[in-house]
Amino acid sequence: MKRRTFLQQSGLLTGSLLLNQSYSYAKTIYPEFPVVRTAVAGRNFSSRSVEAAIVEFQSKVKDPELGWLFNNCFPNTLDTTVTHTQKNGRPDTYVITGDIDAMWLRDSSAQVWPYLAFIKKDQPLQQLIAGVINHQTACVLKDPYANAFYNDPAKVGEWAKDHTKMQPGIHERKWEIDSLCYPIRLAYKYWKLTGDTAPFDAQWKQAVTLTLKTFKEQQRKNGDGPYSFQRTTSWATDGVPMNGYGYPVKPVGLICSSFRPSDDATVYSYLVPSNFFAAVSLKQAAEMVKTISNDLPLSAELTALAVEVAAALKKHAVINHPQYGVIYAYEVNGFGSYNLMDDANVPSLLSLPYLGAVPMNDPIYRNTRKMLLSLNNPFFFKGKAGEGIGGPHAGKDMIWPLGIIMRGLTSTSDTEIKACIAALKASHADTGFMHESFHKEDAKRFTRKWFAWANTLFGEFLWETYQAKPHLL
Repeated sequence: MKRRTFLQQSGLLTGSLLLNQSYSYAKTIYPEFPVVRTAVAGRNFSSRSVEAAIVEFQSKVKDPELGWLFNNCFPNTLDTTVTHTQKNGRPDTYVITGDIDAMWLRDSSAQVWPYLAFIKKDQPLQQLIAGVINHQTACVLKDPYANAFYNDPAKVGEWAKDHTKMQPGIHERKWEIDSLCYPIRLAYKYWKLTGDTAPFDAQWKQAVTLTLKTFKEQQRKNGDGPYSFQRTTSWATDGVPMNGYGYPVKPVGLICSSFRPSDDATVYSYLVPSNFFAAVSLKQAAEMVKTISNDLPLSAELTALAVEVAAALKKHAVINHPQYGVIYAYEVNGFGSYNLMDDANVPSLLSLPYLGAVPMNDPIYRNTRKMLLSLNNPFFFKGKAGEGIGGPHAGKDMIWPLGIIMRGLTSTSDTEIKACIAALKASHADTGFMHESFHKEDAKRFTRKWFAWANTLFGEFLWETYQAKPHLL
C-alpha cells in the first residue's frame, strides 16, 4: 500500500510509465509465478485506467495468486484481441474472441463490457469502445442473422458452404437472439455513462430498426420467415432440423432462436433466457431512439414488442416443478413442451439478474437457481476439480468457468462468492488464464487456451468483489 501511495504522489502512475510499472511490479511481487501476460511492447491496446486498477488490486489484495491472475486476465481483451483504427473519421474496433480470428457480436460486447467502468476517466478507452459500437452497427447492417464476422469484408470463411444465405465477410451465420441484444446492451450503458451520442447516428438507428424487423420475423406469426440453416457435419448441435427451420413452434409472441449463445442448436426454438434478454434490450433501444433520435413511432414499436415478449414469458416460460416449485424452463415451443436445463454461456437462466432481466430476489428465479445448481440440471457437473454448469458444446463432465463466474456475480451469499473465487483460482491449470471449460476431475484437461471472454469476465468478477466485498479476497 505504501508503494502505491508513493507512486501516486510522485506521478509515476501515468502514461507509459504506468504500463511499464504494472508489468515490472507484477514480476517483482510475484516471483513464484511465471510472467504469462503479453509484454508491454506486444500489446494491442493499453489503458492507463485499467493498468491503475491492476496496480491498486495487486497492492491491496493479499492473495498473491489472485493478484497475478487479475493482472493476466482482466486486460486480456485489450492486450490480445482488439484492433483499433479510424474509418471514415470515426473510431472502429474489431474484437476477436481469442484463438478464432472472427468477431462475435456477443463475445465482443461482453469482452469490453467490464471496461465501461473506467471510460469516464480514460478518453482513449472510451474511443475504443465507441469503435466497437460502430463496428457492430456495420455488422448488423450487413446481416442481422449472422453471429460472427471477419474484419476483411471480402474474406470467404470456412463455413461458406453452409446451407444458408452466406456472403463474404461473414464467419458464421447462426441465428442467435443474443447477437442482436448484446450490441444494444453495450450501446445503452455507454450512452448512460458518457452522454456521447456520436455513435448513435442514422446508421445505428437503421441497425436498431433492422433488429426489430428480425425479431418480428422470428416470432413466426406469418410462417417460418426468411432464415434457415443447415450444415454438412457429423455434429448434431451444428445443424438445424426440419429443413433448417427447427421443430415447429406455436406462435405465442416469443422470438425463435435457432441457436443458443454457445453456438449450439436449440431443441425448442423459444430460448427463454434470450427472450428475457430481448425484452430488456428492446426497452433500452426504445429509450435511446426516443431520446437521441426523437423517433417516437419506432420507440413505441420497440416498447410494444418488449411488452409482448415479457407477457409471453410469464405465460409460457414458467412451469411447476415437483421438487423446486415454480421455475423457468430453458426452452419451450408454445405447445406445452419444455426443456429443463441451463447452459453456461450467457444469456443463461443463471445470468438473468446480471443482464437486468429479473431481480436477484425474484422468487421464480430463486427456485430456478436451486435447480440449476444441482444434479437435477443435466449440465451441472461435480467432481474433484470443481463443480459448475457446462453445456453440450464442450461435452459431458466439462465445467465452464463462465458458469462459475456467473454464479458468483449473481450470488448474495458471501460463502458462495468466496467458493466461486476459490474454484476459479484452482481451475487455471498453471496457465494463469481462464479457459472455455475444464474436466470435473482434472482442471488440466481443458478446452481453449486463449478465450478472452472468460478471462475478462473473471477480471470483472474479481474487480466487482474487490469494490463491494474486499474482505472476501
